[in-house]
Amino acid sequence: MTQAKITLHGTALSGHTHRVELLLRALGLDFDFVPAPAEVRRTEAFRTTLNPLGQIPVLQDGDLTLADSNAILVYLAKRYAPQSDWFPAEPVAAAQVQRWLSIAAGEVMHGPSIARMIAQFGFPDDPARAERIAARLLAFMEGHLAGRSFLAAEHPTLADLACYSYVAHAPEGGIPLDPFPAVRTWLARVEALPFFKPIPPSPIPVKG
Repeated sequence: MTQAKITLHGTALSGHTHRVELLLRALGLDFDFVPAPAEVRRTEAFRTTLNPLGQIPVLQDGDLTLADSNAILVYLAKRYAPQSDWFPAEPVAAAQVQRWLSIAAGEVMHGPSIARMIAQFGFPDDPARAERIAARLLAFMEGHLAGRSFLAAEHPTLADLACYSYVAHAPEGGIPLDPFPAVRTWLARVEALPFFKPIPPSPIPVKG
């Protein structure tokens, strides 16, 4: 299959961008990374040509321009690895992956991600609410991962890439991971994958 030119617009500290970059690396796809900090995303050019909502990441693949990190993950898996296990075709397995994509857009986003955005970048939101959501999420993940290697299957899937980044960096939002050994073991499994690349440290050091 001939690969069109792929460009990923995002930022190095964005967990949403990071999950897409991990899959691009896992699939061995060549791509250009174009930084899109907040001042770029506010421009008329970005909102007109890339994403009217001003959000990252945005993927350009030839003539296709696609926003939303989870949508991009599904597209890349279906386009470039349709027979792989990243997003399985079997209905129950696909549903298990989709469930975690929804959790990534829900509890992961509104818990660990928002807590990190508040602490690191001054995002105007309710830290107590984010901490409550993160606590429920991590307790749920801890029980789910007991005896499991990965979130949706016994091998990595889009579910793991979608949830990894903000859970791994929860301490940057003041959310401790020490009480969750199964979660930490799962994070280590993702980090041991051969294509893994970490997110750079956030600007404000983690206390304790």
